[in-house]
Amino acid sequence: MIRILANDGLGAPGSKMLKDAGCLLVTERVEQGKLIEEINKNSYDALLVRSETYITQEIIDACSTIKLIARVGAGMDHIAVAYAIEKGIKVVSTPRETAPAVAELVFAHLFSISRNLFDSNRKMPTCISFKDLKKKYGDGVELAGKTMGIIGFGRIGQEVAKRALGLGMRVRASDPYVTEANLKLDICGTSGVDVTVRTVIREIVLRESDYISLHLPLPDNKQPVITEAEFNKMKDGVILVNASKAELINEDHLIAALKSGKVSHAGIDVFCNEPNPRRDLISLENVSVTPHIGGATKEAQDRISISLANEIIDFFKL
Repeated sequence: MIRILANDGLGAPGSKMLKDAGCLLVTERVEQGKLIEEINKNSYDALLVRSETYITQEIIDACSTIKLIARVGAGMDHIAVAYAIEKGIKVVSTPRETAPAVAELVFAHLFSISRNLFDSNRKMPTCISFKDLKKKYGDGVELAGKTMGIIGFGRIGQEVAKRALGLGMRVRASDPYVTEANLKLDICGTSGVDVTVRTVIREIVLRESDYISLHLPLPDNKQPVITEAEFNKMKDGVILVNASKAELINEDHLIAALKSGKVSHAGIDVFCNEPNPRRDLISLENVSVTPHIGGATKEAQDRISISLANEIIDFFKL
Protein backbone atom coordinates (compact mmCIF):
# COMPACT_ATOMS: atom_id res chain seq x y z
CA MET A 1 0.00 0.00 0.00
CA ILE A 2 1.30 3.44 -0.99
CA ARG A 3 1.31 5.80 1.98
CA ILE A 4 0.83 9.52 1.29
CA LEU A 5 1.04 12.50 3.61
CA ALA A 6 -0.81 15.51 2.17
CA ASN A 7 0.47 17.80 4.89
CA ASP A 8 -1.43 20.90 3.80
CA GLY A 9 -4.51 19.10 2.53
CA LEU A 10 -5.73 17.96 -0.88
CA GLY A 11 -8.95 18.60 -2.78
CA ALA A 12 -11.80 16.10 -2.57
CA PRO A 13 -11.72 14.76 -6.17
CA GLY A 14 -8.03 13.86 -6.05
CA SER A 15 -8.32 12.49 -2.54
CA LYS A 16 -11.07 10.13 -3.70
CA MET A 17 -9.01 9.01 -6.69
CA LEU A 18 -6.06 8.12 -4.48
CA LYS A 19 -8.17 6.26 -1.95
CA ASP A 20 -9.97 4.38 -4.72
CA ALA A 21 -6.56 3.39 -6.07
CA GLY A 22 -5.76 1.78 -2.74
CA CYS A 23 -3.54 4.48 -1.22
CA LEU A 24 -3.45 5.40 2.43
CA LEU A 25 -3.93 9.19 2.37
CA VAL A 26 -3.33 11.23 5.53
CA THR A 27 -4.32 14.90 5.51
CA GLU A 28 -3.82 15.88 9.16
CA ARG A 29 -1.20 18.63 9.30
CA VAL A 30 2.12 17.88 10.97
CA GLU A 31 4.13 20.76 12.42
CA GLN A 32 7.33 21.58 10.55
CA GLY A 33 9.54 20.59 13.48
CA LYS A 34 7.88 17.17 13.80
CA LEU A 35 7.82 16.33 10.09
CA ILE A 36 10.88 14.08 9.99
CA GLU A 37 9.70 12.03 12.94
CA GLU A 38 6.20 11.62 11.49
CA ILE A 39 7.42 10.64 8.01
CA ASN A 40 9.80 8.02 9.37
CA LYS A 41 7.31 6.71 11.89
CA ASN A 42 4.74 6.01 9.17
CA SER A 43 7.13 5.24 6.26
CA TYR A 44 5.40 7.62 3.85
CA ASP A 45 6.14 7.07 0.16
CA ALA A 46 4.92 10.48 -1.04
CA LEU A 47 4.74 13.93 0.51
CA LEU A 48 2.31 16.58 -0.74
CA VAL A 49 2.75 20.17 0.42
CA ARG A 50 1.49 23.69 -0.20
CA SER A 51 3.43 26.83 0.67
CA GLU A 52 3.14 26.32 4.44
CA THR A 53 5.44 23.27 4.61
CA TYR A 54 9.13 23.53 3.76
CA ILE A 55 10.97 20.52 2.31
CA THR A 56 14.65 21.01 3.13
CA GLN A 57 17.76 19.00 2.38
CA GLU A 58 17.68 17.87 6.01
CA ILE A 59 14.22 16.34 5.55
CA ILE A 60 15.24 14.68 2.29
CA ASP A 61 18.37 13.17 3.88
CA ALA A 62 16.52 12.01 6.98
CA CYS A 63 13.49 10.44 5.25
CA SER A 64 14.66 7.59 3.03
CA THR A 65 11.17 6.26 2.27
CA ILE A 66 10.07 9.35 0.31
CA LYS A 67 10.00 8.63 -3.41
CA LEU A 68 7.82 11.53 -4.60
CA ILE A 69 7.34 15.14 -3.49
CA ALA A 70 4.40 17.07 -4.91
CA ARG A 71 3.64 20.78 -4.68
CA VAL A 72 -0.12 21.28 -4.35
CA GLY A 73 -0.08 24.39 -6.53
CA ALA A 74 2.69 26.38 -8.20
CA GLY A 75 5.96 27.83 -6.98
CA MET A 76 8.56 25.61 -5.34
CA ASP A 77 10.98 28.05 -3.68
CA HIS A 78 10.31 26.31 -0.35
CA ILE A 79 11.30 22.88 -1.70
CA ALA A 80 14.90 21.75 -2.24
CA VAL A 81 13.98 20.61 -5.75
CA ALA A 82 17.42 20.12 -7.26
CA TYR A 83 18.64 18.22 -4.21
CA ALA A 84 15.58 15.97 -4.21
CA ILE A 85 16.05 15.13 -7.89
CA GLU A 86 19.74 14.46 -7.26
CA LYS A 87 18.69 11.96 -4.59
CA GLY A 88 16.39 10.19 -7.04
CA ILE A 89 13.12 11.65 -5.76
CA LYS A 90 10.50 12.69 -8.30
CA VAL A 91 9.25 16.26 -7.82
CA VAL A 92 6.03 17.50 -9.43
CA SER A 93 3.92 20.65 -9.30
CA THR A 94 0.74 21.98 -10.88
CA PRO A 95 1.29 25.50 -12.27
CA ARG A 96 -1.16 25.02 -15.15
CA GLU A 97 -4.10 24.29 -12.87
CA THR A 98 -3.73 27.50 -10.83
CA ALA A 99 -3.21 29.86 -13.78
CA PRO A 100 -6.88 30.87 -14.35
CA ALA A 101 -7.42 31.52 -10.63
CA VAL A 102 -4.33 33.74 -10.33
CA ALA A 103 -5.28 35.64 -13.48
CA GLU A 104 -8.75 36.32 -12.12
CA LEU A 105 -7.29 37.61 -8.85
CA VAL A 106 -5.10 40.01 -10.82
CA PHE A 107 -8.21 41.49 -12.39
CA ALA A 108 -10.04 41.49 -9.08
CA HIS A 109 -7.34 43.87 -7.87
CA LEU A 110 -7.40 45.90 -11.08
CA PHE A 111 -11.17 46.38 -10.99
CA SER A 112 -11.07 47.11 -7.29
CA ILE A 113 -8.38 49.75 -7.74
CA SER A 114 -9.81 51.30 -10.89
CA ARG A 115 -13.20 51.87 -9.25
CA ASN A 116 -11.88 52.48 -5.71
CA LEU A 117 -13.75 49.46 -4.35
CA PHE A 118 -11.05 48.42 -1.86
CA ASP A 119 -10.99 51.82 -0.19
CA SER A 120 -14.73 52.36 -0.45
CA ASN A 121 -15.32 49.07 1.38
CA ARG A 122 -13.12 50.30 4.23
CA LYS A 123 -14.66 53.76 4.52
CA MET A 124 -18.38 53.20 3.87
CA PRO A 125 -19.21 51.45 7.19
CA THR A 126 -17.84 54.39 9.18
CA CYS A 127 -18.63 57.25 6.81
CA ILE A 128 -20.13 60.44 8.13
CA SER A 129 -20.97 61.98 4.78
CA PHE A 130 -22.25 59.75 1.97
CA LYS A 131 -22.00 62.69 -0.45
CA ASP A 132 -18.33 63.24 0.37
CA LEU A 133 -17.51 59.61 -0.36
CA LYS A 134 -19.51 59.69 -3.57
CA LYS A 135 -17.45 62.67 -4.68
CA LYS A 136 -14.19 61.07 -3.55
CA TYR A 137 -14.78 57.84 -5.44
CA GLY A 138 -16.29 59.42 -8.54
CA ASP A 139 -12.98 59.48 -10.41
CA GLY A 140 -12.86 55.82 -11.45
CA VAL A 141 -11.34 54.73 -14.73
CA GLU A 142 -12.20 52.01 -17.24
CA LEU A 143 -9.76 49.25 -18.19
CA ALA A 144 -10.84 49.13 -21.84
CA GLY A 145 -8.41 50.93 -24.10
CA LYS A 146 -5.59 50.91 -21.54
CA THR A 147 -2.28 49.07 -21.89
CA MET A 148 -1.73 45.95 -19.78
CA GLY A 149 1.93 45.16 -19.21
CA ILE A 150 2.83 41.56 -18.32
CA ILE A 151 6.34 40.70 -17.15
CA GLY A 152 6.71 36.94 -17.45
CA PHE A 153 4.65 35.38 -20.23
CA GLY A 154 4.26 31.75 -19.21
CA ARG A 155 0.98 30.02 -18.38
CA ILE A 156 -0.25 32.58 -15.85
CA GLY A 157 0.93 35.60 -17.83
CA GLN A 158 -0.91 34.29 -20.88
CA GLU A 159 -4.10 33.79 -18.86
CA VAL A 160 -3.82 37.41 -17.72
CA ALA A 161 -3.37 38.46 -21.35
CA LYS A 162 -6.53 36.59 -22.41
CA ARG A 163 -8.61 38.48 -19.87
CA ALA A 164 -7.02 41.79 -20.78
CA LEU A 165 -7.74 41.24 -24.47
CA GLY A 166 -11.31 40.24 -23.66
CA LEU A 167 -11.75 43.58 -21.90
CA GLY A 168 -10.45 45.52 -24.89
CA MET A 169 -7.01 46.28 -23.46
CA ARG A 170 -3.75 46.46 -25.36
CA VAL A 171 -1.18 43.91 -24.20
CA ARG A 172 2.57 44.38 -23.88
CA ALA A 173 4.42 41.31 -22.61
CA SER A 174 8.04 40.44 -21.98
CA ASP A 175 9.70 37.09 -21.38
CA PRO A 176 13.26 36.00 -22.25
CA TYR A 177 12.05 32.51 -23.19
CA VAL A 178 8.84 33.30 -25.09
CA THR A 179 8.94 35.05 -28.48
CA GLU A 180 5.22 34.87 -29.14
CA ALA A 181 2.12 33.10 -27.91
CA ASN A 182 -1.05 32.16 -29.73
CA LEU A 183 -3.90 32.75 -27.31
CA LYS A 184 -7.30 31.13 -27.76
CA LEU A 185 -10.07 33.27 -26.32
CA ASP A 186 -12.93 30.88 -25.65
CA ILE A 187 -16.35 32.47 -25.41
CA CYS A 188 -18.95 30.64 -23.32
CA GLY A 189 -17.20 27.33 -23.88
CA THR A 190 -17.16 27.68 -27.66
CA SER A 191 -14.22 28.34 -29.95
CA GLY A 192 -13.69 32.07 -29.97
CA VAL A 193 -10.89 34.25 -31.32
CA ASP A 194 -7.21 33.40 -31.77
CA VAL A 195 -4.82 36.25 -30.97
CA THR A 196 -1.05 36.16 -31.37
CA VAL A 197 0.90 38.24 -28.87
CA ARG A 198 4.56 38.90 -29.64
CA THR A 199 6.75 39.75 -26.71
CA VAL A 200 8.93 42.85 -26.43
CA ILE A 201 11.86 43.81 -24.24
CA ARG A 202 11.08 44.55 -20.60
CA GLU A 203 11.93 48.24 -20.93
CA ILE A 204 9.07 48.70 -23.41
CA VAL A 205 6.63 47.06 -21.00
CA LEU A 206 7.80 49.34 -18.20
CA ARG A 207 7.63 52.46 -20.35
CA GLU A 208 4.32 51.95 -22.15
CA SER A 209 2.03 50.20 -19.66
CA ASP A 210 -0.79 51.74 -17.65
CA TYR A 211 -1.01 48.55 -15.58
CA ILE A 212 1.78 46.06 -14.89
CA SER A 213 1.43 42.52 -13.53
CA LEU A 214 4.35 40.25 -12.61
CA HIS A 215 4.40 36.54 -13.47
CA LEU A 216 7.97 35.30 -13.48
CA PRO A 217 10.18 33.18 -11.22
CA LEU A 218 12.65 34.72 -8.83
CA PRO A 219 16.06 35.09 -10.55
CA ASP A 220 18.85 32.74 -9.59
CA ASN A 221 20.59 35.56 -7.70
CA LYS A 222 17.40 36.06 -5.63
CA GLN A 223 17.50 39.80 -6.32
CA PRO A 224 14.37 41.90 -7.02
CA VAL A 225 13.60 42.67 -10.66
CA ILE A 226 11.58 45.78 -9.78
CA THR A 227 13.62 48.38 -7.92
CA GLU A 228 13.89 52.16 -7.96
CA ALA A 229 15.54 52.01 -11.40
CA GLU A 230 12.56 50.13 -12.89
CA PHE A 231 10.01 52.39 -11.17
CA ASN A 232 11.72 55.39 -12.75
CA LYS A 233 11.13 53.90 -16.20
CA MET A 234 7.38 53.47 -15.63
CA LYS A 235 4.64 55.94 -16.46
CA ASP A 236 3.71 58.35 -13.72
CA GLY A 237 0.63 56.97 -11.98
CA VAL A 238 1.14 53.38 -13.13
CA ILE A 239 -0.78 50.63 -11.32
CA LEU A 240 1.22 47.57 -10.28
CA VAL A 241 -0.04 44.11 -9.31
CA ASN A 242 2.04 41.32 -7.79
CA ALA A 243 0.38 37.93 -7.37
CA SER A 244 3.58 36.05 -8.15
CA LYS A 245 6.63 36.24 -5.84
CA ALA A 246 6.97 38.94 -3.19
CA GLU A 247 10.74 39.09 -3.60
CA LEU A 248 10.39 40.23 -7.22
CA ILE A 249 9.81 43.76 -5.89
CA ASN A 250 11.98 45.73 -3.49
CA GLU A 251 9.34 46.60 -0.89
CA ASP A 252 11.18 49.70 0.35
CA HIS A 253 11.29 51.09 -3.18
CA LEU A 254 7.64 50.15 -3.74
CA ILE A 255 6.55 52.04 -0.63
CA ALA A 256 8.53 55.08 -1.75
CA ALA A 257 6.97 54.93 -5.23
CA LEU A 258 3.47 54.61 -3.73
CA LYS A 259 4.03 57.58 -1.42
CA SER A 260 5.43 59.76 -4.20
CA GLY A 261 2.59 58.92 -6.59
CA LYS A 262 4.92 57.39 -9.19
CA VAL A 263 2.86 54.25 -8.59
CA SER A 264 -0.68 55.45 -8.03
CA HIS A 265 -1.90 52.12 -6.63
CA ALA A 266 -0.70 48.58 -6.07
CA GLY A 267 -2.52 45.28 -5.74
CA ILE A 268 -0.51 42.83 -3.66
CA ASP A 269 -1.17 39.18 -2.87
CA VAL A 270 2.34 38.13 -1.79
CA PHE A 271 4.62 39.57 0.88
CA CYS A 272 8.29 39.19 1.81
CA ASN A 273 7.67 38.43 5.46
CA GLU A 274 4.65 36.12 5.30
CA PRO A 275 2.71 35.50 7.43
CA ASN A 276 3.66 38.88 8.93
CA PRO A 277 3.54 41.43 6.10
CA ARG A 278 4.89 44.92 6.68
CA ARG A 279 2.28 47.12 8.32
CA ASP A 280 3.69 50.23 6.63
CA LEU A 281 2.91 48.61 3.28
CA ILE A 282 -0.48 47.01 3.80
CA SER A 283 -1.86 50.03 5.64
CA LEU A 284 -1.23 52.47 2.79
CA GLU A 285 -4.51 53.88 1.46
CA ASN A 286 -3.50 53.28 -2.16
CA VAL A 287 -2.79 49.57 -1.72
CA SER A 288 -5.27 46.74 -2.32
CA VAL A 289 -4.19 43.61 -0.44
CA THR A 290 -5.09 39.93 -0.25
CA PRO A 291 -3.47 37.23 1.96
CA HIS A 292 -1.71 35.09 -0.71
CA ILE A 293 -4.84 33.56 -2.21
CA GLY A 294 -3.87 33.55 -5.90
CA GLY A 295 -4.65 29.89 -6.57
CA ALA A 296 -7.16 29.50 -3.77
CA THR A 297 -10.39 28.82 -5.63
CA LYS A 298 -12.48 25.68 -5.35
CA GLU A 299 -12.12 25.02 -9.06
CA ALA A 300 -8.34 25.39 -9.02
CA GLN A 301 -7.96 23.16 -5.98
CA ASP A 302 -10.12 20.49 -7.62
CA ARG A 303 -8.01 20.66 -10.80
CA ILE A 304 -4.81 20.46 -8.75
CA SER A 305 -5.98 17.45 -6.75
CA ILE A 306 -6.97 15.54 -9.90
CA SER A 307 -3.70 16.35 -11.66
CA LEU A 308 -1.60 15.26 -8.68
CA ALA A 309 -3.64 12.11 -8.18
CA ASN A 310 -2.98 11.13 -11.79
CA GLU A 311 0.74 11.86 -11.36
CA ILE A 312 0.92 9.68 -8.24
CA ILE A 313 -1.11 6.84 -9.74
CA ASP A 314 1.10 6.82 -12.84
CA PHE A 315 4.33 7.06 -10.89
CA PHE A 316 3.53 4.20 -8.54
CA LYS A 317 1.81 2.23 -11.32
CA LEU A 318 -1.37 1.80 -9.29
